[in-house]
Amino acid sequence: MEEKVSVWKANITNGLIFGLIYIVYTLIMYFLDLSLNRTQGYVFLAAEVIILYLMVKSYRDSYLHGYIKYGQSVGAGVVIFLYFSVIVAVFTYILYKFIDPGLIDRQLTMAEEILSRRGMNQEMIDASMNIQKKIMIPEFIALASIVNNMFMGTIMSLLVSIFTRKEGNPLIDIPENQ
Repeated sequence: MEEKVSVWKANITNGLIFGLIYIVYTLIMYFLDLSLNRTQGYVFLAAEVIILYLMVKSYRDSYLHGYIKYGQSVGAGVVIFLYFSVIVAVFTYILYKFIDPGLIDRQLTMAEEILSRRGMNQEMIDASMNIQKKIMIPEFIALASIVNNMFMGTIMSLLVSIFTRKEGNPLIDIPENQ
């Protein structure tokens, strides 16, 4: 009889790999001084969708004999993103707390420039910057990254699952590896 592997156990490797890909990408962007570039963020967002698709498809083919329901696919994607989010949060905390504490100041400066370009008066900019300075601490940024990544991961999982779902009749369709 075949042993069932839980979605948590089956996807821990995918989540770890995904997190390591993020760390390597972030470090490359950091060393190229592109960490505050919005375009690179959109590039990685597209890469995240592709990576998630490949990981859920791999889970489907390796553990579920090529068949997966939409809900199972969404669940697998969310589990992958949960592992990913925890790894990213730890890395984010280390980055902002130890590697480059000045990165927060550069982000605040960039935010102030954006607000002034939008035509806000100085009083409004100062009020906004005071609030941002209070919440722009490594601990909050790391926690916010978990929430943000889980939200985005859930949306991506919902979309990717449209393409990874593959249902069949288990009485008629014989798994390929038996």
